[in-house]
Amino acid sequence: MATGTFFGLKQFASSRRRSETFMAWIFSAPAIVLLIVFLLVPFLMAFGLSFTDQRLIPNPNLPTQIVYLRNFVRMLEDEAFLRGLLNNFYFTIVVVPLQTALALLLAILVNQKVKGMNLFRTIYFSPVVTTMVVVSIIWTFLYNPGEGLINEFVQTISFGLLGPYHWLQNTKLVFPAIMLLSIWQGVGFQMVIYLAGLQEIPDPLYEAADMDGANKLQQFFYVTLPQLRNTTIFVVLATTILAFKLFTQVEVMTRGGPQNASMTTIVHVVHQGWGQLKVGYASAISIVFFLIVLGVSLLQRYFLREERAVE
Repeated sequence: MATGTFFGLKQFASSRRRSETFMAWIFSAPAIVLLIVFLLVPFLMAFGLSFTDQRLIPNPNLPTQIVYLRNFVRMLEDEAFLRGLLNNFYFTIVVVPLQTALALLLAILVNQKVKGMNLFRTIYFSPVVTTMVVVSIIWTFLYNPGEGLINEFVQTISFGLLGPYHWLQNTKLVFPAIMLLSIWQGVGFQMVIYLAGLQEIPDPLYEAADMDGANKLQQFFYVTLPQLRNTTIFVVLATTILAFKLFTQVEVMTRGGPQNASMTTIVHVVHQGWGQLKVGYASAISIVFFLIVLGVSLLQRYFLREERAVE
């Protein structure tokens, strides 16, 4: 009797697991289909087209031919592509640490239990929910050399000794100007992530540090920062991936100019694929971009695995 009950329970548990697995696949199916249709299939198509001279508008007199690695070799001689890739790394090296540090500072400020603090949280986060196209257009007016508010501010604080500057027309100023815009627009997102991390730090840790005589600065370095390690890893690597995808503000404000000074990889892909109709070459650039993002993602997994191992 007991043996029959045991096997009956075992069959019931097995049936339940199969039912849960089936339901999991049912609920996952829409997401899987979307990933296959809009991610996997386009990537496989881009991989195949990267070895051809395919054009966006086929020409019966110029049939598509396989060019093997010619597109990839061409990238090494493409000044716009190399400048765009260099700008991506330049943007990442400058923006990621600045935006991360500023986000942490803002998160600490808005984490204070002060009346009306929710208003400041909303103000700092509002640029994130504003469409980047709208933000870019507004900042284009702010950077206007004649009547732009930024030039007026610079001239006012310098008593007319500095400015006006042609921010978006100067090859040395255009990319720093885009960096400033990007930091202002995106810092609210990282701030919210840091704010969530700060609120998860147990109060007894600060109380123990205070009893040991640690001041606020020491508590920040020995309590806050170590407790935000995982949060910082996520913020830095997520921001890095977004930095490599820099496109909208550049396309709206400068289209990569002047003289490719603000060119980025994705902008160059769009210009080659849609502007020059060179789908094959644009696909090759996209494959290289994918490998860069994949490398950053693997780096993220490595750091997270190391953190789990420490814990």
